[in-house]
Amino acid sequence: MREKAEAVIIGGGVTGCGTAYSLAKKGLTDVVVLERGGLCTGASGRCGGGIRQQFTTEANIALAMESVRLFEQLSEELDTDIEYEQGGYLIIAYEDDVDQFRKNVRLQNSLGLHSRFITPAEAQEIVPLLNTDPIAGATFCQTDGHANPFRVVHGYARKAQEMGVEINKFTNVTDIVAVDGHIQAVRTDKGTVKTDTVVNAAGAHSRDIAAMVGVDLPNKPYRHEILVTEPLEHVLDPMVISFKTGIYFSQQKHGSIIGGIGDPEEPSSYNLSGSLRFLKRMARTMVELVPAFGHLNVLRQWAGLYDVTPDAQPILGWTEGVDRFCQANGYSGHGFMVAPKVTELVAELIVDGKPSMPIDDLTLSRFEGEITGEAYVVG
Repeated sequence: MREKAEAVIIGGGVTGCGTAYSLAKKGLTDVVVLERGGLCTGASGRCGGGIRQQFTTEANIALAMESVRLFEQLSEELDTDIEYEQGGYLIIAYEDDVDQFRKNVRLQNSLGLHSRFITPAEAQEIVPLLNTDPIAGATFCQTDGHANPFRVVHGYARKAQEMGVEINKFTNVTDIVAVDGHIQAVRTDKGTVKTDTVVNAAGAHSRDIAAMVGVDLPNKPYRHEILVTEPLEHVLDPMVISFKTGIYFSQQKHGSIIGGIGDPEEPSSYNLSGSLRFLKRMARTMVELVPAFGHLNVLRQWAGLYDVTPDAQPILGWTEGVDRFCQANGYSGHGFMVAPKVTELVAELIVDGKPSMPIDDLTLSRFEGEITGEAYVVG
């Protein structure tokens, strides 16, 4: 391990490895990444790989739209097939959703996103197997889609290492040394790295990292479970999602259906175990929307952690009271889909002193005043 570095990134998921790559692209290669496990073993490697732009806050919409633009050329840039597909997102609307969904589409359209509200019949044209009896419509955006998180993370990591970044796996951060609000070093169970710049990209463990220098993040970890089925012939192009029931599912390149469902009764915890309750709720809700999936066998299920903030928007940028301590966390389940742009912005902030998009409304200090939350979250 290097004894000193210009910047240390804590976390080896899509944000950590993506930030390392973005920094290296800008010429800052004296960078050390510290990951407590293997790369992509946290939330990045446990998500469904969805990439959507249909949000309800301007910040999330802008980050997602810019990230899609980057995802579209990422396979070529990283010299690896990230299995990126733009099959769209079909967001199910029930009767009491319609007015709000139309309002959300107007906001998205005003920012340049080509989403639209559609009828149940139009939704069934997009997903022929869809049961339209319980729904009142849907919104759809063709440029939404999904990619393979493992290929993205390892692609970022490989390119960053080729440019000189050091990545340390199975390395646990034990302390951050700061004197009078200035970072001096990061201590790990494998040695100490002297640095004055730290990026906190530790996902659901970010609040613990921040606490090492006396910073209180409002983030809370929540278990979200997910499953994958046996493969079947191609029948589904978009990701299907409902915020009312909390379900989402899509068909992957090799035919399997992958998806999950939120549980409003889930307490905050670091629990990563699977549950029969999830399996029953997921099966029942998915089959209600697509009855033809009732015969599918589940191959496996697992769980990951959402790093949830009070307004379901990420915490980005410098931290008041601790010089050059950059937050890049709190994605509330949306980290993978906004990572390409977020990592660019963090690199710009560190190297250039100013990001190319305003992020003042996403800093930690926003929680001192009134906040406007993101409504489109799988609960």
